[in-house]
Amino acid sequence: MLLTTIAGEAPIPFDLSVPSTWPIEPRWALFLLVLELLLQAFFMVLVILRKGARPSAAMAWLLVIITFPIVGIIMYLLIGESKLGSRRARVHSLILDRFDKAQYHRHDDARAHELKIDPIDMQIATIAQRASHSPPLAGNHTTLLGDSASSIVGMIADIQSAKQTIHLTSYIWLDDRVGQAVGDALITACTRGVTCRVLVDGHGSSAFLKSAQCATMRAKGVRVVAALPAHYFRALFHRIDIRNHRKTMICDGEIAWLGSMNIAAPEFAVQPRFAPWVDCMVRISGPAAREIQLIFVEDWYLDTDESLEEMMHFMPPYQPDGLPVQIMASGPNYDNGAVRSLLIATIQVARKEIVLTTPYFVPDSDMFSALCVAAQRGVAVHLVLPQRNNSRLVALASRGRYSAMLQAGIQIHEFVGGLLHAKTVCVDQLFSIVTSSNLDRRSFDINFEASAIMYDDGFAGEVRALQERYMKQSVPVTLEKWGEPSIRQRLIYNAAALVSPLI
Repeated sequence: MLLTTIAGEAPIPFDLSVPSTWPIEPRWALFLLVLELLLQAFFMVLVILRKGARPSAAMAWLLVIITFPIVGIIMYLLIGESKLGSRRARVHSLILDRFDKAQYHRHDDARAHELKIDPIDMQIATIAQRASHSPPLAGNHTTLLGDSASSIVGMIADIQSAKQTIHLTSYIWLDDRVGQAVGDALITACTRGVTCRVLVDGHGSSAFLKSAQCATMRAKGVRVVAALPAHYFRALFHRIDIRNHRKTMICDGEIAWLGSMNIAAPEFAVQPRFAPWVDCMVRISGPAAREIQLIFVEDWYLDTDESLEEMMHFMPPYQPDGLPVQIMASGPNYDNGAVRSLLIATIQVARKEIVLTTPYFVPDSDMFSALCVAAQRGVAVHLVLPQRNNSRLVALASRGRYSAMLQAGIQIHEFVGGLLHAKTVCVDQLFSIVTSSNLDRRSFDINFEASAIMYDDGFAGEVRALQERYMKQSVPVTLEKWGEPSIRQRLIYNAAALVSPLI
């Protein structure tokens, strides 16, 4: 089309047609722009509806979707929802109908339900029982093991002594000296007629599941199953990074192990520069072992459709001189916020002291506030973290909180003897928790976790002594040493804090 000036000058050619070099016609570009805005608006509304109860997570997701519309929406579809998928949701309904029954949480020996627990402790027990319906049970013998070497020796000894069944769950199984030793012990147990079932996380143990060791174990009779196998096609239907993070073992239905240790050597061959990994496990014999067995039975059914319901009819013997123990399962098929609620409650009931050890510390605003308020009201709050963390983002998000925590009076200890992987809590040396759960959103909302709560001051003293051992291998972080972060450091820490609700 030609345009002319009003003054009648020579016409100036001006073509309004779309250049042939444009990748897309304007009407299609406008359509895609409107579609993108509508998708943005839809997912922003969805985030507000689904995450509104947790404003920090909601704001983080809104920021991602606004800043990176397409990438943010894809990320939300992949990891924004803690959904198991329709098939697993149906199976979970069957699990609840089949296994979540009063008789599976009651012991035939009435003494197991005769508890002498402090009223404050009973508040904690009530929160835990609301989450996974498992009550505290009296009459349990417990042994605390604060390093991997002694835990492996003890677990292998129990495998060698088992006569009927061995049920083992692990997030990571490495084909190293420890993995080989445990695998060989299980194979030997199979040869003497013991039924061995192993449930390993499909992502955390992906290399093991493809290994010659796994093939050999299966060929020799060990039932090895991948928990929550992750395939990218599944991302269309459910969240693919939901993980079974539990570390448990049950022998003959009466001896159980629970804690933070994977089936891997402390030198952790896949990440040797952070080694040794320092873990904590608790061995339990008594009525509470049956609750750990129930967790395994439910997990096994979820991934195999095989019912082990007959296992729940066995009652582990009551130990007359034992102590009260409560087992709490948490995860997408339970109360997702159970661990968060439990830990916030323990912080709130602390009167004199609370000590927490964890490798990954990314608390939400509620837990962070609870810790600071506890310190400000005079409770000695000790937080023991690894100085060198195998997750750079977690380390930055943790350290971004240091200044505020130190100013509130929280005492921070950075462990220098390796990667402190033990997850423990001790309150007033009256009760204690040994768990597989970290202090981060992944453990609080996404992973399957298992925790043991011991309502006994004697056992709490053992946990506190172990924590003291960790603190002696730590460097205290003080306001004077920490100083005021530079502008660059504050920028990095604050950026990590912005995305911490998504970690």
